Amino acid sequence: MPHLPHSAETRASRRRFLQQAGGGLGAVALATLLDREQPRSMAAESPTRPLAPRPPHFAPRAKRVIYLFMHGGPSHVDLLDPKPELIRHAGNPLPESVGPVMTRRKVAANPLLAPIQPFRPRGDSGLEISDFLPHLAGVADELCVLRGCHGDSVNHPQSVYQMNTGSILMGRPSLGSWVSYGLGTENDSLPAFVVLPDPGGGVKGGPPAWGSGYLPATFQGTTFRPGATPIVDLAPQPGIGRAEQRQTFAYIQELNRRHRDERRGDDVLEARIEAYELAFRMQAAAPEVVELGTETAETLALYGIGERSTDEFGRRCLLARRLIERGVRFVQLYSGDTNGWDAHQDVAQNHGEYCARTDKPVAGLLRDLARRGLLDETLVIWGGEFGRMPMSEQGRGRDHNPWGYSVVLAGAGVRRGFAYGATDEFGLRAVAGKVHIHDLHATILHLLGFDHELLTYPHNGREERLTDVAGRVVTEILA
Repeated sequence: MPHLPHSAETRASRRRFLQQAGGGLGAVALATLLDREQPRSMAAESPTRPLAPRPPHFAPRAKRVIYLFMHGGPSHVDLLDPKPELIRHAGNPLPESVGPVMTRRKVAANPLLAPIQPFRPRGDSGLEISDFLPHLAGVADELCVLRGCHGDSVNHPQSVYQMNTGSILMGRPSLGSWVSYGLGTENDSLPAFVVLPDPGGGVKGGPPAWGSGYLPATFQGTTFRPGATPIVDLAPQPGIGRAEQRQTFAYIQELNRRHRDERRGDDVLEARIEAYELAFRMQAAAPEVVELGTETAETLALYGIGERSTDEFGRRCLLARRLIERGVRFVQLYSGDTNGWDAHQDVAQNHGEYCARTDKPVAGLLRDLARRGLLDETLVIWGGEFGRMPMSEQGRGRDHNPWGYSVVLAGAGVRRGFAYGATDEFGLRAVAGKVHIHDLHATILHLLGFDHELLTYPHNGREERLTDVAGRVVTEILA
């Protein structure tokens, strides 16, 4: 090999080495600082273990979430948002000063309807809650009521999607999927995100309400049901031993991986392989979780289990507590079938029935979490896809109202015995302390330790996030 003569430019020198090394170290430092400012995409983290535990952006106030979704639209003016003017003007048309939402002819035909049940100050905080909810009233000092919530659609499916995914359009990742994507799971024998649907039927909009959208399919919600078989077809066939099943399973997974390796980038295949692994582990874990016989009689009674009206929802509330105890990050319970709290015809009948089913179990859940030391690290959410109008419909009912309604938070990181925001004097529109759904989602993620602007996922050339291009953390409600 020929010898290359040294020149002044090529000859190494101590000065040149330090100059180049110093510049390189500076570039590394700059890249590190810039990286801290970039959105946090976790798409490439733990590719072989997508549900491995991961730390959030900063120290969280909440480690897990229980979301009690009252499907159909509970009436805030009958439950959580007292309106003396609504009582005073009952039977009269909505004043024009409040602003038209419908035609004046429809407003005149649907006069203001007074709250069905009286409101009373509750607990040491004096938080006013309706007689519809006597048990929840008993834990009023644990509640943070957001009375200025509002959304963007008057229809059920779109509003269910927005409350769950931040968008009125189907196909975006749900809140639970974002949480499991961001945090993973603390128990590799159970899903990170569990959904407990109402046994009476599905929600309007269907399973996309708990879907993973453009996130990998691994992060979608897993539906459970109470009883000895929480997941259909999970148990092995009679006569098949654990070792034999393991051998068969390993062979199937090897074929699955070969199939996947020929089709790189297919997250559905990746999710299916992960689902098989999880299902095998869940065969031992899931039946134990839903076995409520290990609970004391006092605990069962606290949730209303054994009582006709509260038994079913009480079992699901207790199951939610058992799931989060075992490391599940996000549990969502639905109250109400495809109609649910949708009180178009008779608020007294509809809300009387659904409050009777859910009030005691929800209060029991909060009491149980508190006494076990879990409430300080668990965020509990209560609410529907929208509220209801102050005007009557069909004489005794109320129509949908996305312009102003209430959502209740309790537990980790929120002020207790506190009401924030307000609707107008009749309960039609949010007018103070307004909390859009993007703001609610930003606040939930903040309590879990995430900057909602930095928890992102690359999709179609854009870093997508739960709150899109909006949302603010409602710092006023933080403890």
